[in-house]
Amino acid sequence: MSPDRRAPAGLPRLRSGPSRADAGQRLVALLIGVLFATLGGLVLAAAEGTLVELPGLLLLVPGAVALRGNVFGAMGSRLGTAAHAGTFRLNFRPDGVVGGNLLAAGALSLAFSMVLAVLAKGTATVFGLSRSMTLADFLVISTLGGLVASAAVGLVTVGMVVGSARFGWDLDNVTAPLVTTIGDLLTVPALVVAAAAAGRGSASTALAVALVGGSLVVLVAAWRAPIEEVGRIVRQSVPVLGVAIVLDLLAGITIERRLDDLLDAEALLILLPAFLGGAGALGGILCSRLSTQFHLGLDDATPLPSRASGRDIRSVVLLAVPVFATGAAVAHVAAELTGQTGPALGQIMAVALVAGGMATVFVVLVAYYSTMAAFRFGLDPDTYGIPLVTSSLDLVGAFALVLAMVAVGVA
Repeated sequence: MSPDRRAPAGLPRLRSGPSRADAGQRLVALLIGVLFATLGGLVLAAAEGTLVELPGLLLLVPGAVALRGNVFGAMGSRLGTAAHAGTFRLNFRPDGVVGGNLLAAGALSLAFSMVLAVLAKGTATVFGLSRSMTLADFLVISTLGGLVASAAVGLVTVGMVVGSARFGWDLDNVTAPLVTTIGDLLTVPALVVAAAAAGRGSASTALAVALVGGSLVVLVAAWRAPIEEVGRIVRQSVPVLGVAIVLDLLAGITIERRLDDLLDAEALLILLPAFLGGAGALGGILCSRLSTQFHLGLDDATPLPSRASGRDIRSVVLLAVPVFATGAAVAHVAAELTGQTGPALGQIMAVALVAGGMATVFVVLVAYYSTMAAFRFGLDPDTYGIPLVTSSLDLVGAFALVLAMVAVGVA
Protein backbone atom coordinates (compact mmCIF):
# COMPACT_ATOMS: atom_id res chain seq x y z
CA MET A 1 0.00 0.00 0.00
CA SER A 2 1.24 3.51 -0.68
CA PRO A 3 2.33 5.34 2.47
CA ASP A 4 0.05 7.90 4.05
CA ARG A 5 2.21 8.75 7.06
CA ARG A 6 3.81 7.04 10.02
CA ALA A 7 1.63 4.67 11.96
CA PRO A 8 -0.08 6.00 15.08
CA ALA A 9 1.81 5.38 18.27
CA GLY A 10 -0.82 2.94 19.50
CA LEU A 11 -0.09 0.44 16.73
CA PRO A 12 2.42 -2.27 17.69
CA ARG A 13 5.74 -2.94 16.01
CA LEU A 14 6.67 -6.43 14.92
CA ARG A 15 9.00 -8.35 17.21
CA SER A 16 11.40 -11.12 16.23
CA GLY A 17 9.07 -13.82 17.54
CA PRO A 18 5.65 -14.24 19.12
CA SER A 19 5.54 -12.88 22.68
CA ARG A 20 3.18 -13.81 25.50
CA ALA A 21 1.05 -10.82 24.52
CA ASP A 22 0.87 -12.16 20.95
CA ALA A 23 -0.12 -15.62 22.20
CA GLY A 24 -2.76 -14.11 24.49
CA GLN A 25 -4.26 -11.97 21.73
CA ARG A 26 -4.35 -14.93 19.36
CA LEU A 27 -5.92 -17.32 21.87
CA VAL A 28 -8.60 -14.84 22.94
CA ALA A 29 -9.42 -13.98 19.32
CA LEU A 30 -9.57 -17.66 18.35
CA LEU A 31 -11.82 -18.64 21.24
CA ILE A 32 -14.17 -15.72 20.59
CA GLY A 33 -14.20 -16.81 16.97
CA VAL A 34 -15.11 -20.39 17.94
CA LEU A 35 -18.08 -19.11 19.94
CA PHE A 36 -19.27 -16.92 17.07
CA ALA A 37 -18.85 -19.73 14.53
CA THR A 38 -20.82 -22.11 16.78
CA LEU A 39 -23.73 -19.69 16.68
CA GLY A 40 -23.54 -19.89 12.89
CA GLY A 41 -23.58 -23.67 13.21
CA LEU A 42 -26.72 -23.47 15.35
CA VAL A 43 -28.42 -21.47 12.62
CA LEU A 44 -27.33 -24.10 10.09
CA ALA A 45 -28.67 -26.96 12.23
CA ALA A 46 -31.94 -25.09 12.83
CA ALA A 47 -32.35 -24.58 9.08
CA GLU A 48 -32.78 -28.31 8.44
CA GLY A 49 -36.07 -27.72 6.65
CA THR A 50 -34.53 -25.15 4.31
CA LEU A 51 -31.60 -27.46 3.52
CA VAL A 52 -34.00 -30.25 2.59
CA GLU A 53 -36.37 -27.95 0.68
CA LEU A 54 -33.57 -26.42 -1.40
CA PRO A 55 -31.21 -29.28 -2.32
CA GLY A 56 -27.76 -27.98 -3.15
CA LEU A 57 -27.96 -25.05 -0.73
CA LEU A 58 -25.29 -26.67 1.42
CA LEU A 59 -22.98 -26.45 -1.59
CA LEU A 60 -22.92 -22.68 -1.14
CA VAL A 61 -22.10 -22.71 2.57
CA PRO A 62 -18.34 -23.46 2.55
CA GLY A 63 -17.73 -21.16 -0.42
CA ALA A 64 -19.89 -18.30 0.84
CA VAL A 65 -18.44 -18.48 4.36
CA ALA A 66 -14.87 -18.73 3.05
CA LEU A 67 -15.37 -15.89 0.56
CA ARG A 68 -16.04 -13.38 3.33
CA GLY A 69 -13.00 -14.62 5.26
CA ASN A 70 -10.82 -14.67 2.16
CA VAL A 71 -11.68 -11.15 1.05
CA PHE A 72 -11.82 -9.38 4.39
CA GLY A 73 -9.13 -11.54 6.03
CA ALA A 74 -6.73 -10.58 3.24
CA MET A 75 -7.77 -6.97 3.72
CA GLY A 76 -6.94 -7.19 7.42
CA SER A 77 -3.60 -8.80 6.62
CA ARG A 78 -2.70 -5.95 4.25
CA LEU A 79 -3.65 -3.41 6.90
CA GLY A 80 -1.57 -5.29 9.48
CA THR A 81 1.46 -5.12 7.21
CA ALA A 82 0.85 -1.40 6.63
CA ALA A 83 0.68 -0.85 10.40
CA HIS A 84 4.00 -2.62 11.03
CA ALA A 85 5.64 -0.88 8.06
CA GLY A 86 4.57 2.55 9.32
CA THR A 87 2.37 3.37 6.30
CA PHE A 88 -0.97 3.10 8.09
CA ARG A 89 -3.36 6.02 8.56
CA LEU A 90 -6.86 5.67 9.96
CA ASN A 91 -8.97 7.45 7.34
CA PHE A 92 -11.62 6.24 4.95
CA ARG A 93 -10.84 8.27 1.83
CA PRO A 94 -10.90 6.14 -1.34
CA ASP A 95 -7.21 6.88 -1.95
CA GLY A 96 -6.22 5.94 1.62
CA VAL A 97 -5.11 2.56 2.96
CA VAL A 98 -8.36 1.75 4.76
CA GLY A 99 -10.78 3.33 2.27
CA GLY A 100 -9.10 1.76 -0.75
CA ASN A 101 -9.10 -1.68 0.85
CA LEU A 102 -12.78 -1.38 1.74
CA LEU A 103 -13.73 -0.45 -1.83
CA ALA A 104 -11.74 -3.35 -3.28
CA ALA A 105 -13.05 -5.85 -0.71
CA GLY A 106 -16.69 -4.86 -1.27
CA ALA A 107 -16.41 -5.18 -5.03
CA LEU A 108 -14.66 -8.55 -4.84
CA SER A 109 -17.12 -9.96 -2.34
CA LEU A 110 -20.16 -8.98 -4.39
CA ALA A 111 -18.77 -10.13 -7.74
CA PHE A 112 -17.51 -13.48 -6.49
CA SER A 113 -20.80 -14.20 -4.75
CA MET A 114 -22.26 -14.19 -8.26
CA VAL A 115 -19.46 -16.39 -9.60
CA LEU A 116 -19.95 -18.82 -6.70
CA ALA A 117 -23.66 -19.17 -7.54
CA VAL A 118 -22.98 -19.98 -11.20
CA LEU A 119 -20.29 -22.53 -10.35
CA ALA A 120 -22.41 -24.07 -7.59
CA LYS A 121 -25.31 -24.62 -10.00
CA GLY A 122 -22.95 -26.16 -12.54
CA THR A 123 -21.42 -28.40 -9.89
CA ALA A 124 -24.84 -29.47 -8.62
CA THR A 125 -25.91 -30.38 -12.15
CA VAL A 126 -22.74 -32.30 -13.00
CA PHE A 127 -22.74 -34.29 -9.76
CA GLY A 128 -26.51 -34.77 -9.68
CA LEU A 129 -26.81 -33.10 -6.29
CA SER A 130 -29.69 -30.76 -7.14
CA ARG A 131 -32.60 -31.01 -9.54
CA SER A 132 -34.96 -28.44 -8.06
CA MET A 133 -32.93 -25.30 -7.39
CA THR A 134 -32.66 -23.11 -10.48
CA LEU A 135 -29.72 -20.93 -11.44
CA ALA A 136 -31.81 -17.89 -10.50
CA ASP A 137 -32.34 -19.33 -7.00
CA PHE A 138 -28.61 -19.93 -6.59
CA LEU A 139 -27.87 -16.37 -7.76
CA VAL A 140 -30.42 -14.78 -5.44
CA ILE A 141 -29.29 -16.71 -2.36
CA SER A 142 -25.55 -16.33 -2.96
CA THR A 143 -25.47 -12.72 -4.17
CA LEU A 144 -28.16 -11.25 -1.91
CA GLY A 145 -26.88 -13.17 1.11
CA GLY A 146 -23.32 -12.18 0.24
CA LEU A 147 -24.28 -8.52 -0.03
CA VAL A 148 -25.83 -8.50 3.45
CA ALA A 149 -22.99 -10.49 5.02
CA SER A 150 -20.28 -8.40 3.34
CA ALA A 151 -21.69 -5.15 4.70
CA ALA A 152 -21.73 -6.61 8.21
CA VAL A 153 -18.26 -8.20 8.01
CA GLY A 154 -16.87 -4.99 6.52
CA LEU A 155 -18.15 -3.02 9.51
CA VAL A 156 -16.62 -5.57 11.90
CA THR A 157 -13.27 -5.36 10.10
CA VAL A 158 -13.28 -1.58 10.30
CA GLY A 159 -14.11 -1.86 14.01
CA MET A 160 -11.06 -4.05 14.55
CA VAL A 161 -8.90 -1.56 12.65
CA VAL A 162 -10.16 1.25 14.89
CA GLY A 163 -9.57 -0.93 17.97
CA SER A 164 -6.04 -1.68 16.82
CA ALA A 165 -5.27 2.02 16.48
CA ARG A 166 -6.80 2.82 19.88
CA PHE A 167 -5.81 -0.17 22.03
CA GLY A 168 -2.61 -1.36 20.36
CA TRP A 169 -3.91 -4.72 19.12
CA ASP A 170 -1.77 -6.46 16.50
CA LEU A 171 -3.92 -6.90 13.39
CA ASP A 172 -1.86 -9.96 12.41
CA ASN A 173 -3.08 -11.65 15.61
CA VAL A 174 -6.75 -10.66 15.73
CA THR A 175 -8.00 -10.03 12.20
CA ALA A 176 -7.71 -13.52 10.70
CA PRO A 177 -9.48 -15.42 13.50
CA LEU A 178 -12.18 -12.84 14.12
CA VAL A 179 -12.97 -11.95 10.51
CA THR A 180 -13.12 -15.57 9.34
CA THR A 181 -15.27 -16.79 12.21
CA ILE A 182 -17.50 -13.71 12.42
CA GLY A 183 -17.94 -14.29 8.70
CA ASP A 184 -19.21 -17.78 9.63
CA LEU A 185 -21.68 -16.28 12.10
CA LEU A 186 -23.00 -13.63 9.73
CA THR A 187 -22.88 -15.44 6.39
CA VAL A 188 -24.87 -18.55 7.34
CA PRO A 189 -27.91 -16.57 8.62
CA ALA A 190 -27.61 -14.23 5.64
CA LEU A 191 -27.87 -17.18 3.25
CA VAL A 192 -30.81 -18.65 5.14
CA VAL A 193 -32.63 -15.29 5.10
CA ALA A 194 -31.85 -14.76 1.41
CA ALA A 195 -33.27 -18.23 0.69
CA ALA A 196 -36.70 -16.76 1.47
CA ALA A 197 -36.42 -14.72 -1.74
CA ALA A 198 -35.70 -17.84 -3.82
CA GLY A 199 -38.21 -20.20 -5.38
CA ARG A 200 -40.59 -17.41 -6.43
CA GLY A 201 -40.55 -17.98 -10.18
CA SER A 202 -40.35 -14.86 -12.33
CA ALA A 203 -39.83 -12.57 -9.32
CA SER A 204 -36.69 -14.50 -8.31
CA THR A 205 -35.47 -14.46 -11.92
CA ALA A 206 -35.90 -10.67 -12.17
CA LEU A 207 -34.08 -10.17 -8.87
CA ALA A 208 -31.26 -12.47 -10.04
CA VAL A 209 -30.84 -10.47 -13.27
CA ALA A 210 -30.65 -7.20 -11.32
CA LEU A 211 -28.10 -8.62 -8.89
CA VAL A 212 -25.93 -10.01 -11.70
CA GLY A 213 -26.02 -6.71 -13.56
CA GLY A 214 -25.04 -4.76 -10.47
CA SER A 215 -22.25 -7.19 -9.61
CA LEU A 216 -20.72 -6.96 -13.08
CA VAL A 217 -20.84 -3.16 -13.06
CA VAL A 218 -19.16 -3.03 -9.65
CA LEU A 219 -16.41 -5.49 -10.63
CA VAL A 220 -15.56 -3.70 -13.90
CA ALA A 221 -15.53 -0.33 -12.15
CA ALA A 222 -13.20 -1.63 -9.44
CA TRP A 223 -10.92 -3.39 -11.97
CA ARG A 224 -10.50 -0.13 -13.91
CA ALA A 225 -10.52 2.15 -10.88
CA PRO A 226 -8.35 5.27 -11.27
CA ILE A 227 -7.10 4.72 -7.72
CA GLU A 228 -4.02 2.57 -8.28
CA GLU A 229 -4.22 0.49 -5.10
CA VAL A 230 -7.90 -0.44 -5.58
CA GLY A 231 -7.29 -1.69 -9.12
CA ARG A 232 -4.12 -3.54 -8.10
CA ILE A 233 -5.85 -5.35 -5.22
CA VAL A 234 -8.77 -6.38 -7.44
CA ARG A 235 -6.59 -7.57 -10.33
CA GLN A 236 -4.31 -9.61 -8.07
CA SER A 237 -7.23 -11.04 -6.10
CA VAL A 238 -9.34 -12.29 -9.01
CA PRO A 239 -7.23 -15.36 -9.93
CA VAL A 240 -6.62 -16.53 -6.36
CA LEU A 241 -10.28 -16.07 -5.39
CA GLY A 242 -11.27 -18.04 -8.48
CA VAL A 243 -9.09 -20.96 -7.38
CA ALA A 244 -10.41 -20.61 -3.83
CA ILE A 245 -14.04 -20.89 -4.97
CA VAL A 246 -13.33 -24.11 -6.87
CA LEU A 247 -11.71 -25.63 -3.76
CA ASP A 248 -14.64 -24.53 -1.61
CA LEU A 249 -17.14 -26.09 -4.02
CA LEU A 250 -15.28 -29.39 -3.76
CA ALA A 251 -15.58 -29.05 0.02
CA GLY A 252 -19.29 -28.37 -0.43
CA ILE A 253 -19.69 -31.58 -2.45
CA THR A 254 -18.02 -33.55 0.34
CA ILE A 255 -20.34 -32.05 2.95
CA GLU A 256 -23.50 -32.27 0.81
CA ARG A 257 -22.90 -35.98 0.23
CA ARG A 258 -22.78 -36.45 4.02
CA LEU A 259 -25.88 -34.33 4.67
CA ASP A 260 -27.89 -37.29 5.99
CA ASP A 261 -25.16 -38.21 8.48
CA LEU A 262 -24.88 -34.60 9.61
CA LEU A 263 -28.64 -34.27 10.05
CA ASP A 264 -28.63 -37.47 12.12
CA ALA A 265 -25.88 -36.01 14.34
CA GLU A 266 -26.73 -32.31 14.36
CA ALA A 267 -24.02 -31.51 16.93
CA LEU A 268 -21.50 -32.19 14.15
CA LEU A 269 -23.40 -29.80 11.87
CA ILE A 270 -23.07 -27.21 14.64
CA LEU A 271 -19.35 -28.01 14.91
CA LEU A 272 -18.76 -27.68 11.16
CA PRO A 273 -18.42 -23.85 10.87
CA ALA A 274 -16.34 -23.64 14.07
CA PHE A 275 -14.04 -26.44 12.92
CA LEU A 276 -13.45 -25.04 9.42
CA GLY A 277 -13.32 -21.46 10.68
CA GLY A 278 -10.91 -22.29 13.52
CA ALA A 279 -8.53 -24.18 11.25
CA GLY A 280 -8.68 -21.40 8.66
CA ALA A 281 -8.07 -18.80 11.36
CA LEU A 282 -4.93 -20.61 12.52
CA GLY A 283 -3.65 -20.56 8.97
CA GLY A 284 -4.66 -16.92 8.56
CA ILE A 285 -2.68 -15.90 11.65
CA LEU A 286 0.40 -17.70 10.34
CA CYS A 287 -0.01 -16.21 6.84
CA SER A 288 -0.41 -12.67 8.21
CA ARG A 289 2.62 -12.97 10.46
CA LEU A 290 4.85 -14.48 7.76
CA SER A 291 3.72 -11.93 5.19
CA THR A 292 4.62 -9.05 7.50
CA GLN A 293 8.05 -10.56 8.22
CA PHE A 294 8.78 -11.08 4.52
CA HIS A 295 7.68 -7.53 3.64
CA LEU A 296 9.88 -6.02 6.33
CA GLY A 297 12.92 -8.14 5.48
CA LEU A 298 12.91 -9.92 8.85
CA ASP A 299 12.78 -13.32 7.12
CA ASP A 300 14.37 -14.40 3.84
CA ALA A 301 11.44 -16.55 2.63
CA THR A 302 13.62 -19.60 2.12
CA PRO A 303 12.27 -23.08 1.21
CA LEU A 304 13.02 -24.26 4.75
CA PRO A 305 11.50 -22.08 7.52
CA SER A 306 13.93 -19.92 9.46
CA ARG A 307 14.07 -19.85 13.26
CA ALA A 308 11.73 -16.84 13.33
CA SER A 309 9.19 -18.60 11.11
CA GLY A 310 9.62 -21.79 13.16
CA ARG A 311 8.66 -19.95 16.34
CA ASP A 312 5.47 -18.67 14.72
CA ILE A 313 4.66 -22.16 13.40
CA ARG A 314 5.10 -23.70 16.86
CA SER A 315 2.93 -21.00 18.40
CA VAL A 316 0.09 -21.74 15.96
CA VAL A 317 0.39 -25.53 16.44
CA LEU A 318 0.17 -25.15 20.24
CA LEU A 319 -3.01 -23.09 19.84
CA ALA A 320 -4.70 -25.81 17.77
CA VAL A 321 -5.51 -28.16 20.66
CA PRO A 322 -7.48 -25.67 22.82
CA VAL A 323 -9.22 -24.27 19.74
CA PHE A 324 -10.52 -27.61 18.44
CA ALA A 325 -11.29 -28.96 21.92
CA THR A 326 -13.26 -25.81 22.76
CA GLY A 327 -15.15 -26.03 19.47
CA ALA A 328 -16.18 -29.62 20.24
CA ALA A 329 -17.24 -28.83 23.81
CA VAL A 330 -19.24 -25.75 22.80
CA ALA A 331 -20.95 -27.63 19.94
CA HIS A 332 -21.93 -30.44 22.32
CA VAL A 333 -23.31 -28.03 24.93
CA ALA A 334 -25.15 -26.03 22.28
CA ALA A 335 -26.73 -29.20 20.90
CA GLU A 336 -27.81 -30.29 24.39
CA LEU A 337 -29.32 -26.90 25.21
CA THR A 338 -31.24 -26.65 21.94
CA GLY A 339 -32.42 -30.26 21.80
CA GLN A 340 -30.34 -31.20 18.74
CA THR A 341 -29.20 -34.76 18.15
CA GLY A 342 -25.55 -35.72 18.44
CA PRO A 343 -22.91 -38.16 19.67
CA ALA A 344 -21.53 -38.24 23.21
CA LEU A 345 -19.06 -35.57 24.29
CA GLY A 346 -16.14 -38.01 24.10
CA GLN A 347 -17.01 -38.92 20.53
CA ILE A 348 -17.44 -35.37 19.27
CA MET A 349 -14.20 -34.39 21.07
CA ALA A 350 -12.38 -37.28 19.39
CA VAL A 351 -13.75 -36.26 15.98
CA ALA A 352 -12.64 -32.66 16.46
CA LEU A 353 -9.13 -33.51 17.72
CA VAL A 354 -8.41 -36.22 15.13
CA ALA A 355 -9.65 -34.06 12.26
CA GLY A 356 -7.98 -30.99 13.79
CA GLY A 357 -4.61 -32.73 13.96
CA MET A 358 -4.76 -33.59 10.26
CA ALA A 359 -5.94 -30.09 9.37
CA THR A 360 -3.21 -28.39 11.42
CA VAL A 361 -0.40 -30.21 9.60
CA PHE A 362 -1.93 -29.16 6.30
CA VAL A 363 -2.43 -25.57 7.52
CA VAL A 364 1.25 -25.15 8.40
CA LEU A 365 2.48 -26.52 5.08
CA VAL A 366 0.13 -24.49 2.89
CA ALA A 367 0.43 -21.29 4.94
CA TYR A 368 4.21 -21.25 4.81
CA TYR A 369 4.75 -22.32 1.22
CA SER A 370 1.93 -20.31 -0.35
CA THR A 371 3.07 -17.14 1.43
CA MET A 372 6.74 -17.82 0.66
CA ALA A 373 6.04 -18.58 -3.01
CA ALA A 374 3.89 -15.48 -3.49
CA PHE A 375 6.62 -13.28 -2.03
CA ARG A 376 9.40 -14.87 -4.09
CA PHE A 377 7.38 -14.43 -7.30
CA GLY A 378 6.83 -10.74 -6.62
CA LEU A 379 3.16 -11.04 -5.65
CA ASP A 380 1.53 -9.66 -2.51
CA PRO A 381 1.50 -12.51 0.05
CA ASP A 382 -1.18 -10.66 2.02
CA THR A 383 -3.52 -11.05 -0.95
CA TYR A 384 -2.60 -14.63 -1.85
CA GLY A 385 -1.80 -16.39 1.44
CA ILE A 386 -5.10 -16.28 3.36
CA PRO A 387 -7.44 -17.21 0.44
CA LEU A 388 -5.28 -20.18 -0.54
CA VAL A 389 -4.98 -21.43 3.03
CA THR A 390 -8.60 -21.06 4.10
CA SER A 391 -10.10 -22.47 0.90
CA SER A 392 -7.73 -25.42 0.53
CA LEU A 393 -8.27 -25.99 4.26
CA ASP A 394 -12.05 -26.06 3.71
CA LEU A 395 -11.58 -28.92 1.27
CA VAL A 396 -9.01 -30.83 3.34
CA GLY A 397 -10.86 -30.01 6.56
CA ALA A 398 -14.11 -31.37 5.16
CA PHE A 399 -12.36 -34.60 4.15
CA ALA A 400 -10.59 -34.76 7.53
CA LEU A 401 -13.88 -34.28 9.40
CA VAL A 402 -15.58 -37.03 7.38
CA LEU A 403 -12.62 -39.39 7.89
CA ALA A 404 -12.64 -38.67 11.62
CA MET A 405 -16.40 -39.29 11.79
CA VAL A 406 -15.90 -42.68 10.15
CA ALA A 407 -12.87 -43.51 12.33
CA VAL A 408 -14.71 -42.63 15.55
CA GLY A 409 -17.83 -44.45 14.40
CA VAL A 410 -20.37 -41.63 14.20
CA ALA A 411 -20.94 -41.96 10.44
